[in-house]
Formats: sequence, structure tokens, C-alpha cells
Amino acid sequence: MDKQYSQWQAMWAICRASLTSVFKSPQAVFFSLFFPIVLIVVFGALTGGGGYSLDVGFESRTDTTNAVYQAITRVPVLHIVRANDSNLLDRLRKGRITALIDISQKEGSAGKPQYDVHLKTTSASQRDLPGLQAILGSVINMVNTQAAGVTEKYATVSSEQLPGRPYSMIDFYLPGLLGFSLIGASVFGVAFVFFTLRETLVLKRMYSTPVKRGMIVLGEGIGRLLFQLATAAVLVLFGTICYHFTLANGVITFLELMALSLVGLLVFMGFGFIISSVAKNQNVIPIYANLFMFPQYFLSGTFFSKTLMPQSIQWLVNILPLTALNDAMRKVSFEGAHLWNVGHELLILVIWCIVIFTIAVKVFRWE
Repeated sequence: MDKQYSQWQAMWAICRASLTSVFKSPQAVFFSLFFPIVLIVVFGALTGGGGYSLDVGFESRTDTTNAVYQAITRVPVLHIVRANDSNLLDRLRKGRITALIDISQKEGSAGKPQYDVHLKTTSASQRDLPGLQAILGSVINMVNTQAAGVTEKYATVSSEQLPGRPYSMIDFYLPGLLGFSLIGASVFGVAFVFFTLRETLVLKRMYSTPVKRGMIVLGEGIGRLLFQLATAAVLVLFGTICYHFTLANGVITFLELMALSLVGLLVFMGFGFIISSVAKNQNVIPIYANLFMFPQYFLSGTFFSKTLMPQSIQWLVNILPLTALNDAMRKVSFEGAHLWNVGHELLILVIWCIVIFTIAVKVFRWE
């Protein structure tokens, strides 16, 4: 009696072949692994500073013998740029410093000296000007209080630091870069692979074998999923080891990040299937893919907070699949949330998954 043909064995054979081919592809390895690692290194280096800082300069004619000057130079968030007047003025015009400060003495009441703090700014430095004015106002109030001999204060500021995890910008950037890697590799990888397989009649020849259609697509899809999950794991471990990326609950958080990556990959691969089916030639695949991906790179909080987007489009931002994935990953990794705590984000991804694969099934072509 002939041995019954095993569909599952055939599917795993296709999966192994797909996985082997993608690991041997320099383009796939570069864009899925090497390029995101370079971005992590760049952002990790840029975010290693000491926080908020404003660059200011003093004009050469500034009176440096008074208490106002001494108080300003002791403010930790003000970085004093030392240079001649022409150099400082050039930096001011190019927006490299927030303002030029000139402290001059004038005659006050009862013959007592008074000091005027004059700011010279340009349109290139208006973004940081309100912060500088607030800082200088606080400094001047302190100096005035001391000069008036006031010892009893009407109000004071006190603070306490609650225990919590130290937050660094890599905790914001790495989940975004992980989503950036997953969406790019999934959409481009699936779209190009299935388009090429169809154009070279490989899919048609595979369809003529005893392997069922679903098993062929499943084998290719699982191969892609395994590759992308492997690269996601490497990115998370690289960020954790080299830049102290926060895994709030250790191994559990790592596994939950992989589960979220899997859900995101399913959504993004669905778009790849649609693009591979509607594309008439290889030249239009990047156009269709970028129409789907590029808006999400800038709207979904990948490189900067989504709250910077106008309020009028926040409803759109919040329903994008990459937004849901980024938000869920950040809640899980730093805030210590679990998968059941990010149900809203998962619901958005599941809805996208259902809609996308419904469309993909209807438009998918074998020839």
C-alpha cells in the first residue's frame, strides 16, 4: 500500500526552504537586522546626555561683577558658550544658541544700582526662548529677594522622589525601531517573494503538486515569521545588553514582546500578500509598500511621540496598526504591563488582521 502523502511534512519542507533562502539573502539580513542595529547605536549614542539644556552666550560688554551674572552662570541647565561677539552673533543667527545676554548697570532709586538683563534673540531660537525667560525670571526673583534682605519666605518648593525604574530614551526608541524593522521586512519581503514566485511560475508548478494551496502559503509564511522573530529577539537582546533597555519583568517581558511581534507580523505580512497580488510589475511594489509604511513611520510614534501630531488627526493616528504595536510594546517593556493589560492595542491589531486577510484571500493570485 502506498504511503499516504503528508501535507504537514510538505509544509515544513517548504518552511525550511523559505527560512534557508531568507537567511542567505544579504538584503533581508541587512534591512531586518543590520540597519535597525545601526539606528539603535545612533539613537543610543544621542540619548546618553544629561537631559534638558539651553545654550546661551554673554556679550563682551556684560557686567560680570554683579550677583545677577553669578547667579545665572550657576544655573545647571544653562550651558554658557564662550566666544567673541562676532562668533556668538553668527551662532545666534544660525539657531545654535538660544540668546545673547547683556547685563548692564543703571541708576536705581535712592542712588542704589539696578541691573537690566537684556536678551538678544532671532526667529531661529524662538522655540527655547520661553523656557529661558522662565529660568531668568526665577533667577532674578531670587536675587531681588536676597538684595531686599527678605529672610522669611511666603512660599517654598519641596520635592520627593518616588521609587521607580530609571527611564532612558532607548526605552522609547527601541520599541519604535523594532516596529520599524518588522513592518518594513514583512511588507517588502512577502510582496517581492510571492510576486517573484508567481512571475517565475514557481507557484503554478507547486500548485500542480499534491500539496494543498493553503499549505504552500502557510509554509512560506511560517518561514518568514520565524526569520523576523529571530531578528526581533536579536534587536531586543542587543538593546538590553548594550544600552540597558528596560525589560520590566525580565524573561516574561521578553516573551510578551515576541508575542506582540508575532501579531504585528501577521498584520504586516497580510499587506505584503495584497501588494504581491495587485502589483502588475516589480517596479510598483515599492510604491504600494511605501504608501502603506511611510505615513506610519512618522505618525505612529516610531521616532518621536505621537502626541506631537495635530489634535485633528489623533483619531487616525490611534487606529493605525503600527501605533497599536508601538504603544503595546512600550507599555509591556517599561511600564511592566502584560498582554491582558494591552487589550485595546491588541484588539486594533486583530481587527486589522481580520480585515487585511479577508482582502488578501479575495485578491490573491496563483498565476
